Amino acid sequence: MRKLILLLTALLMAACVTAGAETPDIPQYEGYTLVWHDEFDGDTLDKADWNREVRKAGWTNNELQAYTGSDDNIFIRDGVLVLKAIRHVDENGRVTYTSGKVQTQDKHDFLYGKIVVRAKVPQGQGLWPAIWMMPTRESYYGSWPKCGEIDIMEILGHQPHITYGTIHFGEPHAQRQGSYSLKGGATFADDFHEFSVEWEPGEFRFYVDDVLYYTTGDWYSISAGNERAYPAPFDQTFFIQLNLAVGGTWPGNPDETTDFDRAEFEIDYVRVYQKPEYDTNVVKPSQRYREPEADGNLVHNGSFAKRESLKDKENWVFYQGEGGGANVTILRGAAVIDIRTDGTQPHSVQLYQAQVPMRQGQRYRVTFDAWAEAERTMQVAISGPDRGYIRYFPDTVVNLTTEQTTYTFEFTMEAADDNNGRIEFNMGNSGSVATVRITNVRVEAID
Repeated sequence: MRKLILLLTALLMAACVTAGAETPDIPQYEGYTLVWHDEFDGDTLDKADWNREVRKAGWTNNELQAYTGSDDNIFIRDGVLVLKAIRHVDENGRVTYTSGKVQTQDKHDFLYGKIVVRAKVPQGQGLWPAIWMMPTRESYYGSWPKCGEIDIMEILGHQPHITYGTIHFGEPHAQRQGSYSLKGGATFADDFHEFSVEWEPGEFRFYVDDVLYYTTGDWYSISAGNERAYPAPFDQTFFIQLNLAVGGTWPGNPDETTDFDRAEFEIDYVRVYQKPEYDTNVVKPSQRYREPEADGNLVHNGSFAKRESLKDKENWVFYQGEGGGANVTILRGAAVIDIRTDGTQPHSVQLYQAQVPMRQGQRYRVTFDAWAEAERTMQVAISGPDRGYIRYFPDTVVNLTTEQTTYTFEFTMEAADDNNGRIEFNMGNSGSVATVRITNVRVEAID
């Protein structure tokens, strides 16, 4: 059996297990050896371990902050690394932001292991702390996302009770993502929590405070139209990154409620463990496709004959955000969406169902009935949420009237097979808050 031996790596890294060496009670994990750590017990960030990354504003994700090497943005306080976002206003009233980002590229790079970080995040609209990893040499498999990315923790400041663990890969962009929510009104801004990932040749396991919340072994790497051998791109060394972003396409920009006096991402420690060896003789797991209904409908409960929760992510799910607000009920065999505000985006008011299997080259028919209390529009699509929301069936605007009307469309699935296609009905940003009713939703393979 082919194996990757990491004994040499462990020996080389042993010399690096010095930062925070005066802390004797670092926990050990069965089967793992601590190969590097930083407890941030010094007065300043150790240049032998960390790079201060400097970037101009707008470098990626439409983020607003410029990353600086300044001690105002990156400093040690009471044994904790602090990355601080600062709001600046010049004499002309122009607002800019600076923040801190540190990473270990070419100083501590790892191939597989258990990465553990204890941290406390800031709360506030537009703040976006992250613990993540990128390849030492991004060009090895090609530019992002082909090179791969490992996000151990991302938290949006306006939803500080939810953390996300994600891997990015593929061409076009694809991702696998899990999330974990604190209960009872607690947030990750209230206290320190431990975020970790166990990265092995054929699997990622994401944890919060030693609670496993997401596992995946499903990814791929494609370059110049050819798929690389699994487990590419996650079979190369990656380095650790810590940063606090401001604004961007995911969290949105700060507003008047964002308190920059408290915009601090605090990291208590970073620890990396590895096993003596890893079995690299792994096989990509086959995709599992949900079975259609007995009548061939790939959408489950398309007639809304069954009452169901619209929050449990099983079958139908209702989403509202980015200014959208609505109540939804299942009444007399239809989904009734009573809209209060339509928001700023089409998906600000959205009803969707995921796990709709899509096969490359297959032709499909989409059918549904819809009507509204007043004439208005609605947008329908079938997307790939694991692939950057690529559209398999393009965004299509339908004109709703007060009479129940059947709408029918056909399309051919051009992209690679996807067992997690998603049919979505978008009712936001339409200029209307008229109540919408939807029923008899079908997605079926033709032939």
